[in-house]
Amino acid sequence: MVRYDLKEKAGVSNLLDILSAVTGKTIPELEQHFEGKMYGHLKGEVAEAVSGMLIDLQERYHRFRNDEAFLNQVMKDGAEKASARASQTLKAVYEAIGFVAKP
Repeated sequence: MVRYDLKEKAGVSNLLDILSAVTGKTIPELEQHFEGKMYGHLKGEVAEAVSGMLIDLQERYHRFRNDEAFLNQVMKDGAEKASARASQTLKAVYEAIGFVAKP
């Protein structure tokens, strides 16, 4: 029997939490869906849902990873933002300790 009970059925509850997070369905909705079904049904659906989520994630990873121009632009943008922030921080530190900031 599939029901949410952290104390008595921690494994089932964990799988229901995972399935809820991946599908957006509430725990009561999932309990109703699995009414009359066994633990194996739950495990199968969790595996399918997580696998589907990971396939999308893997496809996005490979698309970004194979786009060198995009990655270089992301790194350039990040370096510019970091440099601007670091300059502000260094200026504040120099002022706080009495150093003369670089021109």
